[in-house]
Amino acid sequence: MMIMQKRLIWMLLTLLCAGMLAGAASAAPTTELHVAKIAEDGVTIIDETTVDYRWMEENLPVLGDGVTHYYHQGPVFEGDKWDPQETTNFKDRGAVKGTNVRDLADLVGGAEPGDEIMIRAADGYHVEFAYENVYEPDPRQGPMGICWYNGAEAGAGERQGCGYVPDYYTGMRLVFFADDSTNEEGLHVYGNWDMHETLPDSAQHFYDLYPSTGGLTVKWIDEVRVYSGGFSGERGALASSLNPTEVKATTEAAKTPLPLVVTLAAALGAAALHARRET
Repeated sequence: MMIMQKRLIWMLLTLLCAGMLAGAASAAPTTELHVAKIAEDGVTIIDETTVDYRWMEENLPVLGDGVTHYYHQGPVFEGDKWDPQETTNFKDRGAVKGTNVRDLADLVGGAEPGDEIMIRAADGYHVEFAYENVYEPDPRQGPMGICWYNGAEAGAGERQGCGYVPDYYTGMRLVFFADDSTNEEGLHVYGNWDMHETLPDSAQHFYDLYPSTGGLTVKWIDEVRVYSGGFSGERGALASSLNPTEVKATTEAAKTPLPLVVTLAAALGAAALHARRET
């Protein structure tokens, strides 16, 4: 009986560790993008290409200067949840540089009114935006950029890493390059009220019942898709890669996060201690 208990404990710990390592692998910085244009049937690929961050920087216009910080906004739980004055819970996305989603879409034939552009992360999470928001953005929204460089760490909140991906380890990341017209402090904030005023309901992000533009800043992006006539798939489901057999999350091995190392070590240590006590 004692031997069976030990085997069960080790088996469960092994499965736990394997799951955690798999999660860490999918949450790796990306260094290249697969860009595709999809026909109205939602399946047929009309055109496609793959580009890495070096090519994007050298061949396409660059958003950001690596000095100016850009912000999104998290949920506001007290007072007006839309916070029109932009007073609290800013999410500093760093002093980023990146490539306009519009310029990436143009690599495969571009989009037109009625189309939608999907931004997909390596783990399958995705968001979709209308043609107007990508090609004709209101200045308070600003162009949407796939960011591959961060010149300065965030002043507070989430750590992101500095330099090019993969050292910028939350990249490649979607950031809205909003102007400073709606912020009294002169910050470039894409706030919750900005989202209310610029995005259709279908593209707005909520944390429970609270609006949050922070949820739009997708990390670890590996695909940009132009859906002719709009995206007809399930918006809440994970999207499979167009290249399911191709592993292209990063050109360099991602550093294992310290919390994961600590957790694995603690789990294995606890198992070893338990085994010693039972012998």
